[in-house]
Amino acid sequence: MKARMTNPAYVLPGALKGIGTIFQAVNDSGLPQELAEIVGLRASQINGCGACVYGHVDNLRKAGTSEERIASVVAWHEAPYYSDAERAALQLTEVMTRLADRSHESVPDQLWDEVADHFDEKELSGLILVISLTNLFNRINTTIKEPAGTTWG
Repeated sequence: MKARMTNPAYVLPGALKGIGTIFQAVNDSGLPQELAEIVGLRASQINGCGACVYGHVDNLRKAGTSEERIASVVAWHEAPYYSDAERAALQLTEVMTRLADRSHESVPDQLWDEVADHFDEKELSGLILVISLTNLFNRINTTIKEPAGTTWG
């Protein structure tokens, strides 16, 4: 399988620069890198982005994350491998990613309060941005049919 076109972030250098700046801000937020990859994996699973699922799994393996944690992200509700903070972040990921099929406010106050109990404002900012960036890339990659196995950087 071949992508329909070069990733737009590479076609438009200003876009890549802006995205890189946001990624640097996320990295500086104090949000643990493993958690950023886990929520990125979950958003990518929901959106059916094979390229991003592959990339997040690859990054998690390289970082030494257990296969149980990686394989169970899709079923995190039932899996014992995640902390309360990670569960709150995964729930936030799901509601931020599933905006179109909601029948209530996007992030209920109860969930917001739970997430805010686990992360300070900088970490929470990093979490919100990494979920948002993942959804951006999922939409780009599914549109251009970026194949799984693609690597960036």
